[in-house]
Amino acid sequence: MRSKDKIAYFYDGDVGSVYFGPNHPMKPHRLCMTHHLVLSYDLHKKMEIYRPHKAYPSELAQFHSEDYVEFLHRIRPDTQNSFRTELARFNLGEDCPVFENLFEFCQIYAGGTIDAARRLNNQLCDVAINWAGGLHHAKKCEASGFCYINDLVLGILELLKHHARVLYIDIDVHHGDGVEEAFYFTDRVMTVSFHKFGDLFFPGTGDVKEIGEKEGKFYAINVPLKDGIDDTSFTRLFKTIISKVIEIYQPSSIVLQCGADSLAGDRLGCFNLSIDGHAECVKFVKKFNLPLLVTGGGGYTKENVARCWTVETGVLLDTELPNKIPENEYLEYFAPDYSLKIPSRLIENFNSKSYLSTIKVQVMENLRHIQHAPSVQMQEVPPDFYIPDFDEDEQNPDERMDQHTQDKQIQRDDEYYNGDNDNDHPAGS
Repeated sequence: MRSKDKIAYFYDGDVGSVYFGPNHPMKPHRLCMTHHLVLSYDLHKKMEIYRPHKAYPSELAQFHSEDYVEFLHRIRPDTQNSFRTELARFNLGEDCPVFENLFEFCQIYAGGTIDAARRLNNQLCDVAINWAGGLHHAKKCEASGFCYINDLVLGILELLKHHARVLYIDIDVHHGDGVEEAFYFTDRVMTVSFHKFGDLFFPGTGDVKEIGEKEGKFYAINVPLKDGIDDTSFTRLFKTIISKVIEIYQPSSIVLQCGADSLAGDRLGCFNLSIDGHAECVKFVKKFNLPLLVTGGGGYTKENVARCWTVETGVLLDTELPNKIPENEYLEYFAPDYSLKIPSRLIENFNSKSYLSTIKVQVMENLRHIQHAPSVQMQEVPPDFYIPDFDEDEQNPDERMDQHTQDKQIQRDDEYYNGDNDNDHPAGS
C-alpha cells in the first residue's frame, strides 16, 4: 500500500467564465465555485496544481472526426445562421448551443483530462483530478447532452498507450453513452455505468442487456436504476459490482466520472444521494490503489456540485473537512446554513430490493462469461505529441516542454487548417 498518494489537480479559471445561455442548465461557473471552495479549505497545499494546456485540434481528432473538430473551431454565435446544415449534422442547437469561446472551452477541459492521463502514464502522480472534465455524451461526429468533446475518451486513449486494461466507472445520473459507444467493440476498456434508465430519461440508452459486441462483448456493464435511489442501496450495489469487476478484469488504471447530478435535489436529476453517499464511491475506488483519473460531469444545482467535488477532493487527499464552510468569494451561494454537507431527502425509493437483486444477478452473470483478464501483445508505446529532448541541467523542463510543444503544434495545426497537411487536402473534405 502506498504511504501517501501524490495528487495532481488541473484547473484553468477561464473554463468557468463561459456562458451557455440564460435558460441553459449547464453553468460552468460551478467550476469557479468548486475551485474557490477547495482553496478555502487549503486543499491546494496538499496537491500539485497545474493549468492544463489547451488541447490542439489534432489531439481532439485522435477520437473525433476531423470535419467535426474543424467545425467547432470555426463556428461563432454571430455566424451560426450561415451554417444551418452543419449545425443539424453535428447536433448543435438547443441542448448544445453555440456560444462565445466554445472551442476554447472544449480545449481547456479536454486538455486537462489529457494532461491528467499523461502524468499518470509517466508515474508523476497517483491520482489526477480534472473537475472540468467528464463530458461523457459527446460522440465521434456530434455533440450531445451539453457535451461537445469527449475528454474521457481522449484521456482513456492516452492511458491505453501505457496500460493494457482501463476501467471506466460512471456515477452520473445519466448513462455514459459516449464513452461506452467509443469502446463498445474492444476488451481493452471496460465501461461500468450506474444511471437512471427508463421513462424516456436522457439519453435513453444503458439497459442492463447492453453488454458490448465482438471483442467487447461482456465488457460494457450497465446498472439501470429508478428514481429515488438512496445512499444505502446505491453504495451497496456499487461496491459489490466494482469489487467483482476489478477482481475479474484486473485493470491497471481507472477513470472515474463523478457526475454530481446524481445528488439529491439536482435540477435535472432524480436520485436521492447525499454528498457522503456520492463520496463513498470515490473513497471505495481509491482503496484499490490503482492509477486513478477523476473527473466531474453533470451537476446542475451548482452550489451542491461545488460542495460535492470539494468533499471528494478531500477524500482523495484523505482529508476530513469541517462542515462549516470557510470564508470564500462565493460564500453567499451556500446560505443560509453555510454547511458543506447536504442530506438526502424524504422521497420514495422506487428501487425495490427485488429489483436491485435482479440487476445484480444479471450483471454478475455477464461477468461470469469473462474467464480471465484479456492480454495485450507487447508493442512500442506511441509518443505524446511533440515531446522534445531536454538538457539535464535545465532548471524547469516542464515550462520549456509546454512552450516547445505549443509552438510545434500551432505550426502543425496552421498547416492542417490551411489545407497543407500530409494528405494534401483541406480538413473535412
